[in-house]
Amino acid sequence: MTTYAADDIRSTLTTAAPQQAVDPATPIRPAQWIEFLALPPSETHAHGSRTWVARAANLVVAYTDAKAGDVFPRSGQPDEYTVLMYSGSAAITVTAGHRTESVAEEALVVVPPGDSEVRVDTDGVLIRLFSVVAGDLTAAALNADVYVEPDPRAAPLVPWPDPVGGFALRVYRLADTPIAEGRFGRIFRTTNLMVNFLAEEPAPRNAQKLSPHTHDDFEQVSLAVQGRFEHHIRYPWGPDRAQWRPDENREIATPSICVIPPPTVHTTQGVGDHQQLIDLFSPPRVDFSESGWVLNADDYPAR
Repeated sequence: MTTYAADDIRSTLTTAAPQQAVDPATPIRPAQWIEFLALPPSETHAHGSRTWVARAANLVVAYTDAKAGDVFPRSGQPDEYTVLMYSGSAAITVTAGHRTESVAEEALVVVPPGDSEVRVDTDGVLIRLFSVVAGDLTAAALNADVYVEPDPRAAPLVPWPDPVGGFALRVYRLADTPIAEGRFGRIFRTTNLMVNFLAEEPAPRNAQKLSPHTHDDFEQVSLAVQGRFEHHIRYPWGPDRAQWRPDENREIATPSICVIPPPTVHTTQGVGDHQQLIDLFSPPRVDFSESGWVLNADDYPAR
């Protein structure tokens, strides 16, 4: 069940039925708080780039403090992945499937399965998003131990339909889809994940206008790329009192992810002078897909 205030645009969403029945006694996983720069990198690259890898139930985030000249190849990648570019991202050149694209602006780049490479052209941030089908990355994740056993409350990844015209290198530039009244953020979908580029906020979020809500059976990965945030998480009570958890109200530094487990009540509050949050979901959300808000729906059919 998901609930929003009447003046929140998400109150118009159709509630999607849970994909699987879960015994109420099933334990709720704790949220994960991963501040990349406070942890040892998962990998250091030839020109000095540092990469941190973390995962959720169905997706992997590879966050790189990137240096010009480093190249990030994927050989025999089994499914498509994406490069997420915001205002602090490095300029890149991507080659896949006999096609090359250079991107130096805010965008979502979708890279097809198979062999590909991302070359970093300027110093900056490189963020790549994969599904957990990429076994080498799930094994390298800083929090791999959390998912030794799958979370029974999180619906598994079932790929959505192939893109129209087949898999290909695609670039969705945010300048082509500015923030618009009557639409929540800027939402893009692929076969295995959904990205919502929320607007950069020039002031703290109004503490009287938060949006606590729940998701029955999917995680939300909140990626903080600029500014300061507090995540507020409340764990519902089940029949076993020994499993009850206290509320969490914690500030997290950027860059970071907070992996928010189902079915917790949660909301996020920007508390700095300027911040940006990007929300990630895998598999794609049905309710957002049915809302008409998905900007590349013509390329990526709903299931």
